[in-house]
Parts: sequence; C-alpha cells; structure tokens
Amino acid sequence: MKIAFVGCGYVFDIYMRTRWAYPEIEIRGVFDIDARRAAVVSQHYGFKVYPSYAALLADPGVEAVVNLTSINAHYEVIKRALEAGKHVYSEKPTTKNLEQTRELFALAEARGLVLTGAPCNLYSDAISTVWKALRDNAIGKPVLVYAEMDDNPAHLMRLETVQSPTGAPFPYAEELQEGCTVEHVGYHLVWICAIFGPVLSVTAFSKALVARKTATPLSPADTPDFSVACLNFANGVAARITCSWVAPRDHRLRIIGDAGEIVLDNTFHDQSPVHLERFSRVSLAARKAYTARNQPLIGRALGIGGRRQPLVRRWKSHAVEAERGVGRSLKHKFVSWLRRREIYAQDKLLGIAEMMRALREGRPQPMPPDFLLHLNELTLLIQGSGTDGIATVPKTTFKPLAPLQDAVSGARNYASTYRPHTLEKLMARVVEKLHRR
Repeated sequence: MKIAFVGCGYVFDIYMRTRWAYPEIEIRGVFDIDARRAAVVSQHYGFKVYPSYAALLADPGVEAVVNLTSINAHYEVIKRALEAGKHVYSEKPTTKNLEQTRELFALAEARGLVLTGAPCNLYSDAISTVWKALRDNAIGKPVLVYAEMDDNPAHLMRLETVQSPTGAPFPYAEELQEGCTVEHVGYHLVWICAIFGPVLSVTAFSKALVARKTATPLSPADTPDFSVACLNFANGVAARITCSWVAPRDHRLRIIGDAGEIVLDNTFHDQSPVHLERFSRVSLAARKAYTARNQPLIGRALGIGGRRQPLVRRWKSHAVEAERGVGRSLKHKFVSWLRRREIYAQDKLLGIAEMMRALREGRPQPMPPDFLLHLNELTLLIQGSGTDGIATVPKTTFKPLAPLQDAVSGARNYASTYRPHTLEKLMARVVEKLHRR
C-alpha cells in the first residue's frame, strides 16, 4: 500500500522505528505545517515533502493518509482525506466530539473507504497471549479487570526537555491540556472491549490534582490529571481503569477469573511479560504474609503470580525486536536497546499493515467503525466525568469482535500446560493443617 503521513512530530519517529519490517508499505511522502520539521524528517529518512496538505491529497499515488496531527485538527484532516478519496488511518481519539466522529465514519462508508486507527496494541503478541489464555479457560470464567495507566508525576519529569531521535519535542503542553485520559485510556480500552464486548454502563470520576505541572501556560489549566472508571460489560465482567499524570508509572493489566489470574506487565510493550496463576490455597494464603508479598523469590515459589508464559508470536512479531534507520549514533543504539528491553516497544505501523491486509483480502477491518466509535465515546465520558462524577449508559455499542486467526490458532494450550511450582505443591498439606484448630 502507498501511504503518506500528515504530521511529523514526536510520534512520527516512533512509527519509523519498525519501518524496516514493512517492505510492503511504500511511504510516498510527508507533510507538516511546520516546514522546518518536515525538512528535518526529509533529510533524515529521505522522504518527499509535500508543499501543502492539498498537494498530498492531490497525489493519485497515495492510497491512504496516516493522520498524526494534534487532536484538535483530526476532524478537518480526516474529512478532507476522505473527501479526496483516500483511506485514513488516524491516531487516537478519532475526534473529541462523538457526533463529528459519527459523521466521519458515515462519510467513509458512503465513499466506500476505510477509516480506522490507533491504538494498534490490540494486535500485539502480549494481548494475543492473554486472549488465547482466556479462550483456553486458563483462569476459569473472567469476572474482574484492573487496568492501570499511571504515567509518572508530570510535574517532576522535565517533559520540556524530552525529544525524539530527530529532535521533535515531546508535545507536553498538548498532552497536559488534553489530559491523560484522552491521550492514554484507549490503550486499555481497546483490548478490554475487544475481549469482553461492549460496555453497558459507566461510573466515572476525574479531577485535576496537581495545579502546576510546567512553567508553560496551559489552556485550559485545569484539565483532569486523574480519572477512574468502573465499566459494566454486557457479558457480566466488571472493570476498573485508572489513569493519571500523578502516580508513579504503572501500566499493568490484571484479569481475574474464578480460578486464577492473568497479569500483563506493560500495556506500552508489545512483548510485555504475561504471567498466569492458577489459584491454590497455598498461593492465596501466602499473600497474607508480608515476606511472601515483598520477597519475589519466596512469593513466586509459593505460587504468587504464577508463571511467566511463552508469548503468542504473530506475523510481524520481529518488528519490535530491532530498530533500524531512526537514530545512528552509539548512544541512540544503546538507548534503543535498553528501551526495547525494559521500558517501551510498540509497533505503530502494525495497525496500518492490518488495515492493508484486510483490504487486500476483502474482509472487514479488525477494528470496525462501531467498535472505534464505542471507544471514542467511553474515552470522552471518562474524561468529562468531573469531580461530581457520572453514572451513565453509553449511546453506542458494537458487535463483539473475533480475535485475528493467527493470534489464537497456536498449538499451545495455556490451561493444560500450566504447572504449579514444586514448593507450592509441597506446602499444600502444611497450609491445610495450619488452617485447622
């Protein structure tokens, strides 16, 4: 597929990290309203720069537009691309107005075009592993989800100094003005809703807790930097999602079933460790002990946290395992290796590749319009819940999704291959005796 990017800011370099793994995607060129920024990108990556957005849209060779602009520009950028006959892949959220989002999806349908977008972590190895384990009944019936999206105290992180490998500044002012929820809750919503279906009701609260996060004047200055939402799913599962720019970084996902628990360590890492625990009286009782909770080796030996699971590997799993052509210095290569190993690894081109593959095979998009519209509404409801809170019913819904075939067709059965730790089995009789008079 032949694509063009509009917007060459901080996130653009993240997209480029996995470009080497996608020879089937041809980048025709880029456009940014900041001509100097576009020139830097052109010099570094060798891309053609369009003199205007109109020129990009007039290029008959461009099949799809990738929208990486600021959120407030999304509506106009997407609408113009659809009117020009281009498919669109957009960063999240689609817009900050549900009716505008609905209008854009209707326009795409009327023109016979695809409008889809981020977050693409739905296609990652980590969530594919979680989804496969759930389908294998590895933790029994899922009943409860805890999802954390804490991104560190923004006022202590010196966000003004952060730059991409090609010098694009981190858009800290926009991030703080839009809010942690608008920017990041979608990373959890996308896979929770994909796995468990539509949300029937939402109870939520949001608040600005730290008044001065940067010396840069913000407008508005009081965008919530904390939100918490409880979601009631149609299939009976309950979920609690927390977002903040206040608490230390925590991106975990926990899915608790009536027989066990799955924990995904980092939603921002496509190959995040996934741990599976089948509950036993030993592991549940061990949690009462301070030492077992705070000494990982002891806790693990007694079954707390279960075992790390081999990840499902998909068609582009290798993409996040290397980085080529973004930064060339030894410093960047070391930082890149450390980041991929310990902190963050997302293949943002994977969403575009999945869009392209569905188009080529003549099948529906893996994230259809009604699903993305539901995510958009949930994001806006949580963000806007305010200090008085809300308890409401979403106006949107969607037909439950099926996982991509290569995500759940592996030979491994996570239920049948799970084995408790040796000490956990040995302690079973001891724990039984200790609980008796």
